[in-house]
Parts: sequence; structure tokens; C-alpha cells
Amino acid sequence: MSDRTTAQSTPALTRWEQRAEAPLFVASLLFLLGYATRVLAPHDAELWRDIALALVGAMWLLFVIDYAVRIRLSGLGHRFVRVHWLDTLVLVLPLLRPLRVVKVYTAIQKRRDEPRLSLYARVMTYAGMTSLLLGFSAALAVYHLEHGAPGASIRTFGDAVWWACATLTTVGYGDAVPVTPLGRVVAAGLMACGLALLGAVTGSSSSWLIQAFRREDEKGPPASG
Repeated sequence: MSDRTTAQSTPALTRWEQRAEAPLFVASLLFLLGYATRVLAPHDAELWRDIALALVGAMWLLFVIDYAVRIRLSGLGHRFVRVHWLDTLVLVLPLLRPLRVVKVYTAIQKRRDEPRLSLYARVMTYAGMTSLLLGFSAALAVYHLEHGAPGASIRTFGDAVWWACATLTTVGYGDAVPVTPLGRVVAAGLMACGLALLGAVTGSSSSWLIQAFRREDEKGPPASG
């Protein structure tokens, strides 16, 4: 039996994931709020920056606890890191937690007999939510890394948002580009995510159109009087 099959056949892990995904998504939003406050708050607002840092630390501790519980309930031990690579990635880089939007929605839908949205509507919803949260996270990270760097073209948070929009949509105007090594790593990751999201939306739209045309063809021309 494969590691993946073992993980999926653990009832305790499945129950934990269904119960914890939505609260952890809220925690990820709080983490993002704390990080945004820490990055964007003026340097003289020490109280707010300290509160934001405490919020970020508390939310990350929740992520660590959740990760430890998942390892214990899975029964996989150290193999959990490889089988659940997305969980490991977002633990190390919490700003990537928006990538778990799909798993959150899936966990919620498992509590219902049927999804409330069609497949195509769900793809659009996933892509929209992921683009918004991932773009905002990337803009924060790049602004944090770039705005004080020598020769940087991303000096304000507005510049960072513009850069994130251009990168996610694969337009890439080139008027704002990261110059630091870590900033370019963030940019490469956002490019990959932008291509994946664009491919998902394009593929879903094409499939929907093909099925719509096929249904029209099956109806045939109206019968003449």
C-alpha cells in the first residue's frame, strides 16, 4: 500500500482535516493581516508593529500544532513530509497558505451531499480567491524585500501591487521588477502560479463552451410545421 493511500485511509486524519481547514483558513487570513500591518505600518507605530508581530507568531504556532497533529493522526511519521508536501510548504512559507483554498472548499463540501456550485463555477471561484490572496501576499513580500534595496524599482506598496497584477496575469510590463535574490524567488513562484491559474480558467472555460455547443447540437434543428 502506498503512503498516499495510507494517509487517505486514516479516518482520524480525515475528520481532523474537515474540522480544522476552515478555522485554519481564518487563521491564515489573520496571519496575513498581521504581516501586512507589520510591513505597512509606519516605523514610529511601534505598538501596532509589536501587536502585529505577536499575531503573526501566534498564528504560525497554530499552524505548527496543526502540522504536528496531522503527522500523528496520519500514522506516516517522517513520510508525512513527502506525502503531504503542500502542508509542509505552507508551514515553512505561511504566505503560501492561500494555495490551500481548494482544500478548504473541498473539506466543507464533504459535509454536504452535493456541491452547491457547478464544476466550472468552482474552478472560477478557486482561481479568483487564490489570485486575490496570493497576489496580495506576493505584493507584501516583494515590497518588504525590495523597497529599501539599492536600485529598486518597487518603492511603494502601490508599485508592488501593480507588479503582482502584471505578473499574475502574465503580462509583465517590465516597469517594476525585483532586484534582490529573494524578491526574484517570489517573482518566479508568482509567475508559475499565474500560469497555472490561467491554464485552469482557460481549460474550464473551453470545456464549458464545448459542452454547451454539444448540448445545442444534440437538440437538433426545430421541427418544421
